[in-house]
This record gives sequence, structure tokens and C-alpha cells, in this order.
Amino acid sequence: MTATVKFGKDLTGLEGLSVEQIATVLDVAEPFKEISERPIKKVPVLRGKTIVNLFYEPSTRTRVSFEFAEKRLSADTVNISGAGSSIVKGESLVDTARNLEAMRIDMVVIRHGSSGASQFLAERIPSNVINAGDGQHEHPTQGLLDMLTMRDQLGTLAGKKVCIVGDILHSRVARSNIWGLGKMGAELAVCGPPTLIPHGIEEMGVRVLKRIEEAIEWADVLNVLRLQLERMKAGYIPSLREYNRFFGLTVGKLEKAARDILILHPGPMNRGVEIDSQVADGPHSVILQQVTNGVAIRMAVLYLLAGGSPERAEAAKGGRRT
Repeated sequence: MTATVKFGKDLTGLEGLSVEQIATVLDVAEPFKEISERPIKKVPVLRGKTIVNLFYEPSTRTRVSFEFAEKRLSADTVNISGAGSSIVKGESLVDTARNLEAMRIDMVVIRHGSSGASQFLAERIPSNVINAGDGQHEHPTQGLLDMLTMRDQLGTLAGKKVCIVGDILHSRVARSNIWGLGKMGAELAVCGPPTLIPHGIEEMGVRVLKRIEEAIEWADVLNVLRLQLERMKAGYIPSLREYNRFFGLTVGKLEKAARDILILHPGPMNRGVEIDSQVADGPHSVILQQVTNGVAIRMAVLYLLAGGSPERAEAAKGGRRT
């Protein structure tokens, strides 16, 4: 188990984390995986803590994953969505946060459409803040669960070639992957239509591959992103059919790979657009393992921000107080 590493109050992104901090989260997630396989999927390490899931944007996987993680650590949870709260009446993020603080909460998990919203909130309330995705900035727990899934399959991240394919421009997942994997020693590339590749992305330490066939030939891992059609205006791609033809991941394209390639996707998937069903459900896909690892990663993050230590994570797994 990783030696003691200090964490700050919040997790707003991977850009500011050290190699040691990232490795600690990945290592602490390992014993928490086993809790989800037991008949009684609960330990008391966050008993008495109150966590608010504050989701200004629609979400299923991330919100449910956090809820499972919180309940398996025995925390009390409150879920607030933008559509069903005072947010729709014009209440500001600061007002919402201050009202929650008045109720003596301990943590806030926030998803927001504006980049920097989680940091904005973290600077204004004493509770722990966890970024569940903010605008086009970062999605740190998704980046961490992607790294854990790759490490499970490959043994190490150092020296592995990872290509992120698809809508890089609008993707907070891509940015968290780039920051996290880069710190852990992976080689990184992106691939997609020029209109969906951010200008100057090479400055983040990644190469740009222009064809999906080139990415398949180069990579050990393909992390396939969905087209975020809800964030697009006209002109990014000619059509979905054209996108699938030139950048969609198909069995026919994968068969030309020189070696086995690991396939990830953060979901939700546009089947038949960025990825075909035969690939998503095929032998090289670890998409469902990503979902499983998401709960363990979020348990680890909650545990560490609450003051838990890596050395005592095994005791936490056994149900003893830490």
C-alpha cells in the first residue's frame, strides 16, 4: 500500500495532483473493490457524514456511481438536481452552497456546466468539494477510474501508448485523462476531426493523429469519446454517417491492428457512431470494468478527503473504524 500522502480539502481536477497523490487514490481503490463483491456491501467509515450530490447537469452513471460509493461507506446522502430545486428560480451557486452549509453538511459532489464551478465553490465553503464534471474543464474521478482500469489490464501505465479518440474539443474527460496519464508516464495521443481537436493541444504533451487507422496502429489503449452533440453547433462534422466512416471504431478497422488493443469508453455511448456494438461488447472492451471501477475510485476519493489514510484502508475494508 502507498505510503502516507497528504491530500487537500477538495478534488477539483487532476492537473494539480502529484504522481504520489494519483497513485494513492488508485492503490486505495483496490481494497474497496472487494466491498462491492460481498453479500453486505457496506462499511462504516463515513458513518455520520452528510454528502450532498449537487447536479446542475443531467447525469446517470456518475451520479449513481457516487451514490453507491457514499452508501457503501455508510454516509448520509442528499441528491439535488437543477430541474427540481431553487436553482430553476434563479438561486445562485453561492446561495445554494451557503444554504447547504447552514445545514451542517460535510461534502459536496458537484456537476456543473461552467468550467471552474467546482473550484469556485471550493473556495467559498469549508466542506470538501469533489468535481463530478465542470464544463469543458475536468472530470477527475472519470480520469482516475480510466487509469485504474488500464492499470488492472496492463499492470502499469508508464510507457503505455494511449490514444483518446473523438470529440476532444468538448471533453472534460479527455483533459483529465491527459493530465493524469501524463503524470503517470503514459505516452499520449488524440485523434479526431480537425474541427474537434483543440488548438494548441500539443502543448499538453500529446501528439495529434489524423486518422483512426493511424491511432489503431500506434496505440496500446483507445479511449473512445462520444460526440457531445448537445454542446455542438452546426459545422463540426458533415454528418454522423461520415463521422462513423472516418473515425468510428469498427471491427474491420480493429482487425488490422498489429496487436491487441484495450478499448475504453466513458459513456454514454452513441453506438454506430463513434463505436460499433461488436467492438463495445467485444473481447477487448473493458467498458463494464470501467463502471465497476468507478464505484471503487469514488469510494477511495471520499475516504481520503474525509481524512482516511492508505495504511488503514485495509482495516476500513474489513468494516473496522479508521
